[in-house]
Amino acid sequence: MQLHGIHHLTAVSADARGNKDFYTRVLGMRLVKKTVNQDDTSAYHLFYADGEASPGTDITFFDWPTAREKRGTHSIVRTALRVSGEGTLAYWLARFDELGVSHGPAKERDGRMQIDFEDPEGQRLTLVDDGGTGPVHPWARSSVPTEYQIRGLGPITMSVPTLAPSEQFLVEVMAMRRARTYQIDGVTVQVFEMDEGGPAAELHVRVEPTLAPSRPGAGSVHHVAFRVADDEYEYWANRFRDLRIPSSGPVDRFYFRSLYTREPGGILYEIATDGPGFATDEAADALGESLSLPPFLEGKRAAIERGLKPI
Repeated sequence: MQLHGIHHLTAVSADARGNKDFYTRVLGMRLVKKTVNQDDTSAYHLFYADGEASPGTDITFFDWPTAREKRGTHSIVRTALRVSGEGTLAYWLARFDELGVSHGPAKERDGRMQIDFEDPEGQRLTLVDDGGTGPVHPWARSSVPTEYQIRGLGPITMSVPTLAPSEQFLVEVMAMRRARTYQIDGVTVQVFEMDEGGPAAELHVRVEPTLAPSRPGAGSVHHVAFRVADDEYEYWANRFRDLRIPSSGPVDRFYFRSLYTREPGGILYEIATDGPGFATDEAADALGESLSLPPFLEGKRAAIERGLKPI
């Protein structure tokens, strides 16, 4: 049984209002779900995705009052957002210059043209030209023209001091394949792929033995989630149990079902189902316009709303 690619990535922000402005106005993504962290209802959980809130397109944020991340290894260090089309990277370079976004030049890395940039809290991001592979669902109300919009997530890059334990976990537990290796700034990066491969189904692992461990904070990544079909979820829950892999056990997030585990380098992985999806409790054309709560939190709505700052 194969994982089917990146499902979502969840990061940390200490500025929900500024976060919403950057990902919707600057990047043109759609806020598809405004909810709360189900384990800490004092914090927003904001989901940004494509026009149809498709699995594999959403970058999400917990809003926690915290200092900035201390960068280092044992962490996810870069999130790529896929774009495609002639002139797209040139459009984004001009847009970033106009809006004052910190960015590098367009350059080729691992055979793909890309632009590294950061959000206002130092979240490390990359626009990567994915060659136009896979479905695309633009958002009609985006601030970015249809042909230049972000198509989805991937690849995701993580850092570990030693490759072997993480590699063994990815291959033997997560059933990923070793694809290739490349070098960047003197660092070896091992690429692992899922299912049919390609940018939406790759995990890149930097090996950085001299780098100090990271300290989580604003600008850091909390976890990465991998896609499974709804009817494959039990297989993965049973697989973790049978292999005696410590995990959360089944978790129902209402919008999808989850299963969490930590790989040997300490990075949190999630298995997440494609369904039932974000239109479960909102009309598809009104996603993210009001505070959504799963049924088990609905009785606490008044108290939860009092604890949240407007965004």
